[in-house]
Amino acid sequence: MHRQPEDRQEDSVDAAQAVHEKFLGALANGTLARRADAPDPARAGLTRSDATDIFLSQLTSRQMDRLSRTLQARGEGFYTIGSSGHEGNAAVAAALRVTDMAFLHYRSNAFQLHRARQLPGQTPDWDMLLSFAASAEDPISGGRHKVIGSKPLAIPPQTSTIASHLPKAVGAAFSIGIARRLGMCGLPLPEDAVVLASFGDASANHSTAQGAFNTAGWSAFQGTPLPLIFLCEDNGIGISTRTPTGWIEAQFRHRAGLHYIQCDGTDLVTAYAGAKEAADFARRTRKPVFLHMGTVRLYGHAGSDVQGAYLPKALIEADEARDPLLAGAALMVEQGWMSAAEVADAYEEIGATLARQAEAAIHRPKLTTAAAVMESLVPPKIDRPPANRPSTDERTAMFAGDANQMDKPMHMARLLSWALADLMLAYPEIVVAGEDVGPKGGVYNVTAKLHQRFGSARVINTLLDEQAILGLAIGMAHNGFVPMPEIQFLAYVHNAEDQIRGEAATLSFFSNGQYTNPMVIRIAGLGYQKGFGGHFHNDNSLAVFRDIPGVILAVPSNGRDAVQMLRECVRLAREEQRVVVFVEPIALYMTRDLHEEGDGLWTSAYEAPGEGTPIRLGDVGVHGDGTDLAIVTYGNGTYLSRQAEKLLAADGVKARVIDLRWLGPVDADKLIAAVGEAKRVLIVDECRITGSQSEALMALFTERTPEKKLARIAAEDSFIPLGKAATVTLPSRDSIYAAAKELLA
Repeated sequence: MHRQPEDRQEDSVDAAQAVHEKFLGALANGTLARRADAPDPARAGLTRSDATDIFLSQLTSRQMDRLSRTLQARGEGFYTIGSSGHEGNAAVAAALRVTDMAFLHYRSNAFQLHRARQLPGQTPDWDMLLSFAASAEDPISGGRHKVIGSKPLAIPPQTSTIASHLPKAVGAAFSIGIARRLGMCGLPLPEDAVVLASFGDASANHSTAQGAFNTAGWSAFQGTPLPLIFLCEDNGIGISTRTPTGWIEAQFRHRAGLHYIQCDGTDLVTAYAGAKEAADFARRTRKPVFLHMGTVRLYGHAGSDVQGAYLPKALIEADEARDPLLAGAALMVEQGWMSAAEVADAYEEIGATLARQAEAAIHRPKLTTAAAVMESLVPPKIDRPPANRPSTDERTAMFAGDANQMDKPMHMARLLSWALADLMLAYPEIVVAGEDVGPKGGVYNVTAKLHQRFGSARVINTLLDEQAILGLAIGMAHNGFVPMPEIQFLAYVHNAEDQIRGEAATLSFFSNGQYTNPMVIRIAGLGYQKGFGGHFHNDNSLAVFRDIPGVILAVPSNGRDAVQMLRECVRLAREEQRVVVFVEPIALYMTRDLHEEGDGLWTSAYEAPGEGTPIRLGDVGVHGDGTDLAIVTYGNGTYLSRQAEKLLAADGVKARVIDLRWLGPVDADKLIAAVGEAKRVLIVDECRITGSQSEALMALFTERTPEKKLARIAAEDSFIPLGKAATVTLPSRDSIYAAAKELLA
């Protein structure tokens, strides 16, 4: 059915101004009235002082929304997704403690404004105006984005979140119970803290949100402590798509593992009562709560959105009649705490003060250089407690039957398993988590015996959900842990890549280095498995990691390197707060021989902590010193290139094989130095020719060493098939040899 032009009220009248005038009109006309069933503030535990403070935070939030649109119209402001109609979340802030970490969605200005009232010395109005103006002095993002967030207020910044912040909120809440079990002290979250995650009703439908709800319920169903409040601010619409009436309640009132509480966010007292009940329940029982708060969305989705284009006039007016400021003003007048005139004066004075502050904020310094913008991509280094120094007897006791094997040559999987055990013994904040990593020891036995050695609080069997696994890690990192989540296969990470790209990697950038989530993400991947798996278990693309700013990508080719690189990855996470992806080539896990059966050339004895030569970020591996040809490769390519090198040597070709080890970032100077005097460079890349690292390497050598002759060989632009054809699209020993001979010709 087509709506008639007269239903489009906002085409001719600015929506924000219309709501503003209705509020002032109600104050002037004496038409304020609370609902007949509105609760008494005293019964909800609200004092005059507390209620008045909440209401003033709501007034301030509203005036900020109006000002944001004015600033945008002038070209001085850059964000207009407002909180008008959602000011009830100020009452949620009042019901929580400043130390309760809050992961907030973008309509939560009132929450932050009111939480700031609870901590002396805060200047939230000025801080938010700097954020509106994208000033480099914005204390949370440094002018990189308008975000709600504050380090002193325990509000990690979120950007235009849909639901991607919910998994990490689950992880943060989960970490509180783990910290208590392990006796860890001095962490960012107190042991009696509660975690809050807010979102809209439309976002509740997102697969990421559903995964978070399921994870929380799944954990709570088994008795796992999880003091978490899911705050659904239900305004009944997502941009222009209506949420069916009753949908949220029908979905969550009886959901397993979640305690459901409902309240009206348009009424200050009701909102506070519901929030207090939720906070008390979560804190007392250590179980997750779903707080369903009814709200309205005034003005539309953002500054350019005209609600009249998709909503009937009657519905828009019904929502405006439920304006939380009207209910709040009615409460003030009814209780005799403020007169209507005093409310109007306070509202206008707040607006005038903000306007004056805005004129100063828009002239504060902006980011003007690429270097300034990128300064926070890499987190700052921190001082961590030194590693434990377990005695020989302690290590022997931990490894037990393995101890007498550690001086014998072993394959990569076994060496990694021992390295993980040593790391967990040295650093009590390390937690391993993933599908089947517990008693089973992982799909490839890399986490074997870790559960037996360190228990279920540090070796966590997760449910089958990659978003939940990575969210768990991000949230635990917020609370001082160094997580090592495992993704079973490289292809599976695509189900959850936004948890790395949109959440983990951006946090330092958007918080100006104040918030970080260091971790080492272990992923079994790449091709060359013989006769098993097809493309879901032989994914040969690393592009998803390489184009994420700030993420470190490591790919070892042999067991000895894998051990030393894993230790460096943990150092990078612990001391430099980096997000590291450690891709373990599946086909090389159990590989022992290089040229012929029984030669054992791809095995190594285990180097205990402090033994061997460390491999630092950017260090490349070099085998040979030939100057005829340099083969630049990594992972399985290193293994195959070493085989091809032997064939070339039989032909009199003096070659060297360079193992990149670190694919992101590549240390260009070290790589070029490793190539040295070699006249020709062959790049061997097991990833697909389009979008692979070989493209960047070709560009690098062309720009930096134009005198050298270049060629590359990479996998075909194809998925990997099942069975005996599993390697036909990939580089091989013989194809590398042939490409080298052609380049030499």
